[in-house]
Amino acid sequence: PVAGRGVVSVELSGTGEPPLRTTYEPVRASVREGERVAAGQIVGTVQEAGPASGSHCGSGCLHWGLRRGETYLDPLLLLPPWLLRTGPSRLLPVPGAATAA
Repeated sequence: PVAGRGVVSVELSGTGEPPLRTTYEPVRASVREGERVAAGQIVGTVQEAGPASGSHCGSGCLHWGLRRGETYLDPLLLLPPWLLRTGPSRLLPVPGAATAA
């Protein structure tokens, strides 16, 4: 946890030295530290947000970061250009995945 919120970082193999690393926060991890994951694999669930959680988000939100070593990069660089032309990026629920009630 960072500042009381769950964080998942994924090192992207084959992306050079030092490798790219994506970070997702606040999440409840569904993988263990050091576990290898595959593209498309669920690595966590976005935690509730709102005033009670100490978050600045009015409802659930996800902070998505990208770094190479100590240098922060724009995570949108990982998305294909055609996806960015359609408007803001949004995360959609995974069909069949449990959701908070």
